[in-house]
Formats: sequence, C-alpha cells, structure tokens
Amino acid sequence: MIFRLDKRLLFPEPDLAEPDGLLAVGGDLSTLRLLLAYQNGIFPWYSDETPILWYSPHERFVLYPQELNISGSMRRVLNSGRFSVTADTCFNEVITACSTVPREGQDGTWITDDMKAAYNQLHAEGHAHSFEVWQNNELVGGIYGVQVGDVFCGESMFSKVSNASKTALIHVCQSGLYKLIDCQVHTGHMESMGARMISREQYMAILKE
Repeated sequence: MIFRLDKRLLFPEPDLAEPDGLLAVGGDLSTLRLLLAYQNGIFPWYSDETPILWYSPHERFVLYPQELNISGSMRRVLNSGRFSVTADTCFNEVITACSTVPREGQDGTWITDDMKAAYNQLHAEGHAHSFEVWQNNELVGGIYGVQVGDVFCGESMFSKVSNASKTALIHVCQSGLYKLIDCQVHTGHMESMGARMISREQYMAILKE
C-alpha cells in the first residue's frame, strides 16, 4: 500500500514501504516535514513529472567512516595537494552543480527547483551541509546532505574533474563529525570505497542512538 500524505505532519510506519522502498506520495518539502522524514529513515526522491514521492528502503546502503577504502592511486591524489576542501562555504553552488553536471547513464535530474529551495532552507537552518572541493580557486567537486544527529545522509555529489567527488566523500568520512554516511541506494562506485548494505532495523537503531 502506498500512503497519500495530507497537510498533517506525519508519516506512515517506514516498514510498510513497498518492496522498492516507496512509502508515500504527496505532502510538501517544508523544513519540519523533511526533518521528520530523515529522523525516520525516509527521504524524498521524485522528478518534475511526478508528485513528491517518499522512500524508505528495506535495506540501506551505508558507509562506516572506519571502513572507508582509499586506493593507493587515490592516496597519491590526496597527498599531491591538487585539491583543497572546505565546508558550508557555497551550499547553493554545490546543489546546483549536482543538478546540472552531466552523469554517465543518467538523463536529467531528480534535484528539482523545489528540492533546491527546500534544501537551501535546511542549510540556512543548520540541518544540511556541503563539502566543496577546489582546484586553482575553481569549484570542481562537492557533496551535500542532511545531518541527523551524527549520521550524514548524503544526497548527491558532483565532479568536474577526475577524483574530485571522491575527495569530498573522503573528507566527510575523515572529518570526525559522523559515525555513519547514508548513501541511500547502491552504486558500484560507493561499494568500491567500502559502502555496504545494512537492514532498515540496523539503520534505524543507529539513527535513534
């Protein structure tokens, strides 16, 4: 069953989600609703052609910072001084780049104008954060996400030059700020860096700690 949200600030139990993780449709992207969603392991994922769709996967693809795998070639990149990394200096530029930088095998973006506005508001209120990668004073990569306690719920990252987005992710893991990076859905790229699946029950237990 897929639940339809109204103006009330509530969600159905996450374990009622469909096999693909779809839980509910409708509602809005207000700061209070988004925070309630993330606190309960739920996130929005939709496009301009659909209403707001809310997901809570039965398994969660996550990265424990202590399990981060950095290849030898990537260590050489990090040690070269090629990149510098900052945090929360240009959140809007990062989310905009995530929505516009072309991705192999992907047509268009799920980061709609409404999503950008909503997450910029989350950032303004201290709940969403960005990490920016610079090369020769140019923004070449980055990642943004929502913080729930000491869990970083990664939303998207971008790279304009090779290894820039990896550098951003490594910085998040090594910042000491988070005990878990929520990658939401599986990608081979993230798996190669140490991410793995855990159950929703495990994920929720970490969120509630």
